[in-house]
Amino acid sequence: MNPILGIDCPDNDVIRVDDVFYMLSTSMYFFPGCEILKSKDLVNWEHAAFVYDELDGTDDQRLLGEGNIYGKGMWAASFRYHKGTYYIAFVCNDTHKTYLFTSSEITGPWKKSYIDGFFHDCSLLFDDDGKVYIAYGNRDVYITELKDDLSGPKEGGLHRLAVSDSKKAPLGYEGSHFYKINGRYYLLFIHSLEERWFRAQAVFVSDTIDGEFKGCDVFKEDCGWFGSGIAQGAMFDSKDGKWYAMLFQDRGASGRIPYILPVSWENNFPVFGNNGKMPESFDLPKGETDKFIEPLVGSDDFMTVYDKDSCFGFKKIWQFNHQPDMSLITRNTESGIYSVKTDKVCTTLTQAKNTLTQRMHEMQCEAEITVLGGQMKDGDIAGLAALQYLYGFIGLKLIGANYEIVYIERDDESKKDIIKKIDLTPSPVV
Repeated sequence: MNPILGIDCPDNDVIRVDDVFYMLSTSMYFFPGCEILKSKDLVNWEHAAFVYDELDGTDDQRLLGEGNIYGKGMWAASFRYHKGTYYIAFVCNDTHKTYLFTSSEITGPWKKSYIDGFFHDCSLLFDDDGKVYIAYGNRDVYITELKDDLSGPKEGGLHRLAVSDSKKAPLGYEGSHFYKINGRYYLLFIHSLEERWFRAQAVFVSDTIDGEFKGCDVFKEDCGWFGSGIAQGAMFDSKDGKWYAMLFQDRGASGRIPYILPVSWENNFPVFGNNGKMPESFDLPKGETDKFIEPLVGSDDFMTVYDKDSCFGFKKIWQFNHQPDMSLITRNTESGIYSVKTDKVCTTLTQAKNTLTQRMHEMQCEAEITVLGGQMKDGDIAGLAALQYLYGFIGLKLIGANYEIVYIERDDESKKDIIKKIDLTPSPVV
């Protein structure tokens, strides 16, 4: 059963509306951003929406010059549904702003606004008395009351330190998820054990919004995956009243992979799994057995232009590395040829504009493309990459009138590219 998705879904948040679960995760530098998935059984997920095509259109977000937003961009969003409106709040570490997107429909359109302030790993809570709070922070976690329109902190409203983690912990409490359940307030965090680097899930509870939060670690498991703890994510119920948590595990180049586990209750405190252990099996909501679930990754012949809820007209399985410049892209839907022009000289793969991407799928995946080099100019390179910090790339390069197959990999020590090549003349097709 676990992990339920073999693709990168970091820092998730999950909500349920009627019998449909919606999950979003961190997008960082991929555009369109803030992808929302949907499911009825918590195992089979498909695309529901992208929230934005662009954020602020900064030079770094568009890969202009030598800037970028790797490791920045949209982080750890809070996802809520309240009185007929969907709310998504998150920060961007490149702009140092807190964004708020709202919509009456999951498919949009989504309206963008800002929450005044910078609320790291924030979580929204709509209280029964109409007040709205935001929990946020790293190591020291705060709760702040917001204005009714969520535009910023409410003057004279509650602002308090809720929980502080030990300074000995390599990672202090963060990744807040804030809930009110049966009259009590719950704060969920990720952090590391004090004695060693190991991600763990913690839960704290208070009888009142201004009272003392008491809690502990509730899940410290790696399920046999090299000491990589499973933590950070949402806690939610199904329509029939069962409770679950969706957490993630960092699995290296594969990304942060989601795990589902059952939650039970003892003395108004959540118990994750079987007394903190991952069960081998457990019941999940029933899905639609006869419904086709559109895959989240797959092939494309580039012969169709999509109008609504697409990746800039491309199939929903795609995202661009950084905000694309569509003026440099052309498509021939009859031949299925996708053409990209350059507008600057790039010395590394990670600064190449308009790189089209899909998430890799565990445990093994493969990709195949055809490169047509007839329109390439001297020095141009086009091909296929495993896009990560230490990337690998294979493609076609034109040097003068001659073509080469080049293999490039990023070296961790020198921070330079290692290049191997094979002459390939005169054919411009690979």
